[in-house]
Amino acid sequence: MKHSQIFRQYIWIINTLRGCGGLTFEELNQKWKAEDVSRGKPLQRSSFNRHRDAILEMFGIIIDCDLRTYKYYIGNQKALEDDSLERWIYSTLTVHGALSEGASVKERLVLENAPAGERYLDMMIHAIRCNHRLRIGYQKFQAEGYEKTVCPYALKLFRQRWYLLARNDEDQMRIYALDRITSLCLTEETFEMPADFSAQKYFSEYFGVLTTEIPLTHVVVRAHKWMPDYLRTLPLHHSQRELQSTPDYTDFSYDIRPTSDFLGELMRHSVGIEVLEPGELREKMKKMLVDTLERYS
Repeated sequence: MKHSQIFRQYIWIINTLRGCGGLTFEELNQKWKAEDVSRGKPLQRSSFNRHRDAILEMFGIIIDCDLRTYKYYIGNQKALEDDSLERWIYSTLTVHGALSEGASVKERLVLENAPAGERYLDMMIHAIRCNHRLRIGYQKFQAEGYEKTVCPYALKLFRQRWYLLARNDEDQMRIYALDRITSLCLTEETFEMPADFSAQKYFSEYFGVLTTEIPLTHVVVRAHKWMPDYLRTLPLHHSQRELQSTPDYTDFSYDIRPTSDFLGELMRHSVGIEVLEPGELREKMKKMLVDTLERYS
């Protein structure tokens, strides 16, 4: 069986158990036989058990069995909601499966452009896995190009661009946009990766990819009009908390380092969001709005 077909079966099992809440093996098999994913063959229990093990290994999703009802269910629903690599792979394969089924209606599917800089991903992932230093040629927008040898720590996808987090020769952590890299070479030099480094933890106090030394701040915003429901269904940051709600607005708080990436996101929602606290951040947002208005006057 092709890998693509096996992946489709994994995704089908996850989505079916997720949607139904719980199914016995017999109930799952009935649904299985009614779907194209089965290719007309029943699901063997041995195959199901192998799929359970593979789903755990690949996606970090646990398929448990309730011994009282003998129903199988997703034992760790949060694994389907976090920002982990496994969650991203699951989401990507789900979309891939849906799109392959929709090939006949491709003219009615409108997608965003694919992430920029993907041509360097294979070499960078190899360097990250083997702790090899990279020699990169880099050119920022409206700046002179240069070459630098770096220790690759992590990759992050943000707003359809891939970014490399790396430590340079000056022992500084820097972010490099992959679409700004002009050349890339894998060196024979290796480096020692800190045992306690976590990319998730490194970015946890930020929105986006900018990681400047702005103090961690308790930010309160007021969401107007359509924004409360938007923020509830798509939080801006994992620290988002709902403070109070009225028919006219809802207040949310964030514990975050308010870099320009975060402020730009707030600006992007225009009249839907108002910064309440802290006062200096509210004034900064007001100045950004005034400067923007002056460009139109």
